[in-house]
Amino acid sequence: MEWFDKYETMTFKRDGRVLTVTLNLPETLNAVNAKLHAELSQIFTDLNDDPDSDVIVLTGAGRAFCAGGDVDWMQDAIDDPSRFEVTGFEAKRIIFSQLDMEKPLICRMNGHAIGLGATIALTCDVVIAADTAKIGDPHVSIGLVAGDGGAILWPQMIGYLRAKEYLLTGDPIPAPEAAQMGLINRAVPADKLDEDVYALAQRLASGARKAIRWTKVTTNIGLKQLAHSIMDTGVAYESMSNVSKDHREAVAAFREKRKPEFTGE
Repeated sequence: MEWFDKYETMTFKRDGRVLTVTLNLPETLNAVNAKLHAELSQIFTDLNDDPDSDVIVLTGAGRAFCAGGDVDWMQDAIDDPSRFEVTGFEAKRIIFSQLDMEKPLICRMNGHAIGLGATIALTCDVVIAADTAKIGDPHVSIGLVAGDGGAILWPQMIGYLRAKEYLLTGDPIPAPEAAQMGLINRAVPADKLDEDVYALAQRLASGARKAIRWTKVTTNIGLKQLAHSIMDTGVAYESMSNVSKDHREAVAAFREKRKPEFTGE
């Protein structure tokens, strides 16, 4: 019996000192529902405390890494806005705990990383993607503020002007292009993804553990300062947009498979 057996939305596999964590809701492209969101807010703390691993690989089951927020879950928050209080608290804990984790965290971006999926990917230490994948943060396309991490991370990776273009339009970026602009580390052929990811994972696992961990800790200080100074504002604005007419319309349009008609309200 392992400590991670309590998790319902993820699977785990050990290979020596490397532990792979797989988001395991492939039938919905690993879209984040209430249960997965809650478990994401706890997993990075548990991974940091795991005595039997030194390097973590994070990936998704099936065709996608993570397709962002589950639309039925969004509808629940529209119907009962008080639910967003829990969502907001968990959103902060996801980012803070991910940045606090001392072990190297490699994102094996096997497929599209969208919305919160993009945020989780970009909060990792290294992102290696299949060249067929795309990454994007289309919160605005669903009438929400990109308040759960995108507004913090994207400007640090690719600069404010370029980041705002993608955050304000929500346009997805093919992985090779994302790598070229410095948003992710690299894009490789899908059939070479495991080879590339696990070669790096094993190299780090066999390296000077304390030096590697503490270099990560030191490098993350700036991001942690930004996250702690911005997340409350981002979550607050996202909470406000959760009760907007445009968000309600976008969710309805998605469920009815039509184009939303935004009114700016």
